[in-house]
Amino acid sequence: MWRARRAAEACKVCQSLVNARYAVRGPLPLLRLHLISRSLHHLRPLPARPRRPHLPVSCQPFSSLSHLPLRRWKLSPAKPGYQPRRHFWPARLAARLLRLRYLLLGSAVGGGYTAKKTFDQWKDMVPDLSDYKWIVPDFVWQLDEYIDFEKLSQALPDSESLARLLPDLDKLAGSFSLLKDFFSTGHTLVSEVVGASDPLLLLGTSGETAFRATDASESDRQFKKGLLGELIILQQQIREHEEEARRAAGRYNAGYSQQKRQVSDKEKVEQLQEELLRTQLKYQRILERLEKENKELRKLVLQKDDKGIHHRHLKKSLIDMYSEVLDVLSDYDASYNTQDHLPRVVVVGDQSAGKTSVLEMIAQARIFPRGSGEMMTRSPVKVTLSEGPHHVALFKDSSREFDLTKEEDLAALRREIELRMRKNVKEGCTVSPETISLNVRGPGLQRMVLVDLPGVINTVTSGMAPDTKETIFSISKAYMQNPNAIILCIQDGSVDAERSIVTDLVSQMDPHGRRTIFVLTKVDLAEKNVASPSRIQQIIEGKLFPMKALGYFAVVTGKGNSSESIEAIRDYEEEFFQNSKLLKTSMLKAHQVTTRNLSLAVSDCFWKMVRESVEQQADSFKATRFNLETEWKNNFPRLRELDRNELFEKAKNEILDEVISLSQVTPKHWEEILQQMLWERVSTHVIENIYLPAAQTMNSGTFNTTVDIKLKQWTDKQLPAKAVEVAWETLQEEFSRFMTEPKGKEHDDIFDKLKQAVKEESVKRHKWNDFAEDSLRVIQHNALEDRSITDKQQWDAAIFFMEEALRGRLRDTEAVLENMVGPDWKKRWMNWMGRTQEQSIHNETKNELEKMLKCNEEHPAYLASDEITTVRKNLESRGVEVDPCLIKDTWHQVYRRHFLKTALSHCNLCRRGFYYYQRHFVDSELECNDVVLFWRIQRMLSITANTLRQQLTNTEVRRLEKNVKEVLEDFAEDSEMKVKLLTGKRVQLAEDLKKVREIQEKLDAFIDALHQEK
Repeated sequence: MWRARRAAEACKVCQSLVNARYAVRGPLPLLRLHLISRSLHHLRPLPARPRRPHLPVSCQPFSSLSHLPLRRWKLSPAKPGYQPRRHFWPARLAARLLRLRYLLLGSAVGGGYTAKKTFDQWKDMVPDLSDYKWIVPDFVWQLDEYIDFEKLSQALPDSESLARLLPDLDKLAGSFSLLKDFFSTGHTLVSEVVGASDPLLLLGTSGETAFRATDASESDRQFKKGLLGELIILQQQIREHEEEARRAAGRYNAGYSQQKRQVSDKEKVEQLQEELLRTQLKYQRILERLEKENKELRKLVLQKDDKGIHHRHLKKSLIDMYSEVLDVLSDYDASYNTQDHLPRVVVVGDQSAGKTSVLEMIAQARIFPRGSGEMMTRSPVKVTLSEGPHHVALFKDSSREFDLTKEEDLAALRREIELRMRKNVKEGCTVSPETISLNVRGPGLQRMVLVDLPGVINTVTSGMAPDTKETIFSISKAYMQNPNAIILCIQDGSVDAERSIVTDLVSQMDPHGRRTIFVLTKVDLAEKNVASPSRIQQIIEGKLFPMKALGYFAVVTGKGNSSESIEAIRDYEEEFFQNSKLLKTSMLKAHQVTTRNLSLAVSDCFWKMVRESVEQQADSFKATRFNLETEWKNNFPRLRELDRNELFEKAKNEILDEVISLSQVTPKHWEEILQQMLWERVSTHVIENIYLPAAQTMNSGTFNTTVDIKLKQWTDKQLPAKAVEVAWETLQEEFSRFMTEPKGKEHDDIFDKLKQAVKEESVKRHKWNDFAEDSLRVIQHNALEDRSITDKQQWDAAIFFMEEALRGRLRDTEAVLENMVGPDWKKRWMNWMGRTQEQSIHNETKNELEKMLKCNEEHPAYLASDEITTVRKNLESRGVEVDPCLIKDTWHQVYRRHFLKTALSHCNLCRRGFYYYQRHFVDSELECNDVVLFWRIQRMLSITANTLRQQLTNTEVRRLEKNVKEVLEDFAEDSEMKVKLLTGKRVQLAEDLKKVREIQEKLDAFIDALHQEK
């Protein structure tokens, strides 16, 4: 009896343990008791009774890490009627204990294997972070040198402890199963959700074959490595449990069939559509949350790279490399039939159709100037979108970054774009084909290259150039005729479709619609204004317009307020489509709406086109490079391939060397040139206005007084300016001589035009020092005031200078007389020449005047009136009619020759006059004041030349060199000027060869990076 009571009490204990663990009330079947309780205490089978069906009870999961509450066991008395079996219980107990050992051992081994398998499954589901291995500091990988991992592994729990963790892992798996069951509402809903929100977006219309944004295998490889692994796991779980979804859908349809009598068909459709829309929106929010987390993490990683924490060299992004190729191609002159067929997204549309707004939504910033009905896009704008830590924009030819998160930077960017557009537009034009290149970086931006073109117009309004419409059509066709260009056709949904102009143009360029994406903007206004919503459905399905397209999208780009932010527009767009009847009535599909889906689809189409065409373009440029190199070897075998910029640098160095050579001119050479040029410039004034009037005086005192007065007037007004002018002309001539004189075999005539332009521009910019004339005036005045000739050598030099000057004037006078009277008898007989009638009259007049001078050799310089009458009557008596003016002109030259001959004879007399000069011509009939005058002039010329030489070498040459450097720097920045000054087949061939090599190298680097990304 005591054994029976003991067994009954043990059963009570087991039952209480099970009830406490699983929260089950009432009696428990035998199968639910512990194995020990069944084997030890229930020695006799229970009376047979009908098995009750298993009821679904809510059991609290229990972890092995928690502890059971400690309580005392209370032994209850055995129930009556229990009859234990009478056997030898010690032997049976020993056998049961031995069997329990094997059970425990098997459970431990199985639990360890299960834990290992579960751990491997979770390890496979963890995203591959090998690409981010560089984020972990280097010292982490060296921890094994300082930590004994063997001891650490021994301290970790064994397989039995891991087996006790299984309830916790089951709890985590249950949490994920809840999320899985959320999507498993039915086969129809699951398939719709997967089709509408799959990242592998579909393009196309009903009845046409849709294409995916990326290949399935490529997408798996790409996204499983990223931070969107959670989303991919969810999608895989949905696909794996598709059978369960079908069964759930069957149960759902069976239950729904019972209610079919109460619910009409219309209500059923509306309920299903609303449920589908809610499911899609929930799934879209999950996508947005994951994208936001991915965006923040990538931004954090890129910011760390910018700060240089890891000290690694960042490579250019793939889209930046591709954009550089397009920039080089835009500057390349395709004169060798190598056309630019690289893909880019060409945004075309009617004016005010919303092209710029769509582009701003894709770029996530309001970066373009806006106007109400006014043409704002006046030239193509190439926008390169790439991913970066900060949302910034910068131009290709500028280093300034515009922070697109600040309104002041956005306003400055819009002003800069507008200024560049107006600068590109030439005078008399409205639009320009010159492209503005802009790079926009930011987290979450889709990588692509877009070109915003001027809007297509139908009528030329006042203020526009007459050819504006044709120019816009030609620009649009030039971009769309590229067979690899993706045409993003923008159509305003708020206006009648019959008013569209761009659709006809697009259908001409892409008749089969293989590279066209149609975008219907302002759908919110279209839904309000259009009487028949089915018209919008016809547009999206491609049945209304004659053009064909690869995909059709409907977007909303705001409420028409230019001050709206991108976030506000996006929220308004999502809210509109959430409540739109177009989606609820299935006129539009979920993947055909919002600019987010449009951006993903365009980016995928762009990269697909790039991968298909870039290698073919690289091969064509290789062939072009071979042709150019062969032509260069045949035409210029001994010359290096210097392009225009390299030739300019070479010419620049030569010009600067020639300017420096000016400082190496000897002082003697400068002074001789300056003195000679200055005398040639002032000799006429000295002889005609100073010497001749003074020589007509009667005595030496009057001569000296007249000379001093005229020299003072000359020095105060004309002489300093004339000297500076002579010095500047001398500097120009020397500079030109160094620039233009040939250098022998090293001379390259390709630089002649450039050197001439540099010389002219430098001379034009150069201005002599303003204080030079004032200081020169004082020096010249002091030099002319000095009359003291110190030695005979200076006296003889003055006489020689005077004779040379008078002989030069005498030769000029005789030449004028010969031209006036004609050749003499010797030349007439020797050269068979004759005189004209006018020359004969001048000859007769000259002979008559010479007779008068022979009678009076001291005749004054002017004829009296009675003397003119006498000469005229004498000529008339010989039958020569003569005019009084002719007599005066002839007399001027005759008397001038007579005076110069008399002065030269006086010079010979003054050669021995130095002795009388020292005695101030006292008690002497010889007066040589004219020699003293020429000595003063000669000394003034020498001192002036010396002063000018000092100014040249000390100041003006350096200033000229500075001007030359400035001119060269200005020319270096002016590409048009270099093209104008450096011309020829050699230059153009080298320029084309350089461009083709650069394009090929960039294309090869881009292709290598593209293959690595795959």
